[in-house]
Amino acid sequence: MDAGPRAQQLIVLGAGVMGSSITTTAVGHGIPVLLVDVDEEILGQARNRIAQQLRHAQLLSALPQERRPGELQTSTSVGSAMGTTAVIEAVTEDFSLKHKLLAGVSEAVPPGTPLITNTSGIPIDELADGLPRPEDLVGTHFMNPAYLIKMVEVVRGPRTAQATMTAVEELLTALDRQAVLVQDSPGFVTSRLLHPMINDAARIVGQGIATAEAVDTLMQGCLGHPTGPLRTADLIGLDNLVDSLAALYERTGEERFRPCQFLLEKVERQQLGRKSGQGFYEYGEVLS
Repeated sequence: MDAGPRAQQLIVLGAGVMGSSITTTAVGHGIPVLLVDVDEEILGQARNRIAQQLRHAQLLSALPQERRPGELQTSTSVGSAMGTTAVIEAVTEDFSLKHKLLAGVSEAVPPGTPLITNTSGIPIDELADGLPRPEDLVGTHFMNPAYLIKMVEVVRGPRTAQATMTAVEELLTALDRQAVLVQDSPGFVTSRLLHPMINDAARIVGQGIATAEAVDTLMQGCLGHPTGPLRTADLIGLDNLVDSLAALYERTGEERFRPCQFLLEKVERQQLGRKSGQGFYEYGEVLS
């Protein structure tokens, strides 16, 4: 007799913008989450952010109304991982940090537990090197805000087991997300297309050819981009964008991925987008 889909229970590593957004999605769909970060202050900010995002998602009817929210716990260590059905790593786009966290958490969870890296461009097989169980590693690329965007890019590495893929499909179904499967490669599909477009848009503004508002208005009105590339950049976080572009440039050598000087200067001035209150646009409040 079919026992039906198993109950999900997640560990999310990283309480920044993406980790919080993914946690909101899971909790809002009734899935308990242990959110882990090294800093208690960051975890406190994440709790506030997740509460705000849950209210926002409910107002937009983006969450199942009949389902009770899952329990949210926060911690500075993984601790006991009993009952965990998947781990989602959502830290900054830094290979060494991601690999260290994935290697560490793999020792805490049972074999066969999917290790899901939410990378925007680092190849999955590169991250799998040196892990105790590379077959458990798979990539997902949730878009921000994850609690509103229903589609998820899923990246299967050459060593990813079919059992891992099946478990990830079950998780995304429980999250009411549509998976689109792509093969392993630097940048996959979305980052390989979106990030150089944003880089070019930033270069145009930096050269004084047009304002950020003009670039976004033209991309919306003429080419159908829903928000414009520079508003999208502010939502991603300009520091995250620069990290992703640098990772792509390092792995491909393609000049279009080299972060332009105007982006680098904004990051140096801590004009990081919505999360800092200013990026290409100014915002009324900093996302804490």
